[in-house]
Amino acid sequence: MTHVEAIRKPGPFDKNRNMAATAPKYLSVWDLQAYYGESYIVQGVSFDIHEGEILALLGRNGAGKTSTLRTLARLGDPQLHHGEIWLDHKPLHEMKAHEAAQNGMVLVPEDRRIIPGLTVEENLQLAQIAPPHGWSIERVYELFPRLAERRRQEGVTLSGGEQQMLSIARALCRDIKVLLLDEPYEGLAPVIVQEIAKTLEMIRDQGITTIIVEQNAVAALKLADRAVILDIGKVVFDGSAQEVLDDEALRAQYLAI
Repeated sequence: MTHVEAIRKPGPFDKNRNMAATAPKYLSVWDLQAYYGESYIVQGVSFDIHEGEILALLGRNGAGKTSTLRTLARLGDPQLHHGEIWLDHKPLHEMKAHEAAQNGMVLVPEDRRIIPGLTVEENLQLAQIAPPHGWSIERVYELFPRLAERRRQEGVTLSGGEQQMLSIARALCRDIKVLLLDEPYEGLAPVIVQEIAKTLEMIRDQGITTIIVEQNAVAALKLADRAVILDIGKVVFDGSAQEVLDDEALRAQYLAI
């Protein structure tokens, strides 16, 4: 188990750096520092992910988990003041949100943002209006047969679990490299949580990298390959998910479980 007090912190952006030599992982996050106005929220977060891994990003309420996801997606709120995000050797820290999305960083927010007035299929079609395109709608339906059954139903009338499936399916319709999931299990019954988890495992089998933020830490850890724990905007643990499951004291200290 590795408790992290301070992680390698490179200097300011260096566009001439040979990243192939220094960033061997698929996604490398270095010393992210982000603010909401004057509030210092993300305080030097660093971690690496291999392609196809599922990373559980955990911590108590207010630890900076959602803020870190939003920073990775380059939403601009919080504002990135320092740090680097390299995805498949591309500098996402130099991009705006739409550019990061075009390069494969896709966020599924906590509120799911299903578009009212559109059917399930129309929500999926809307995701494919502009390139780059990802999975075909028929391929999405193979993964989510329940959505295929409800393809003509208005998306906002689906159950909570079905809406979560639709929000993930919509992300897959883009040319996705990293799927950022914010509280995907919130409000869902345990049987639906298990169904979503199986779906995410199948997505991992397709080589898609996933970062999941989830208050249901045990469920996230059982799904994940690795875990990063945040406390007040800083990384305090970076290691295997199984290590966290096996360490009751660590969970009690940082996850309150």
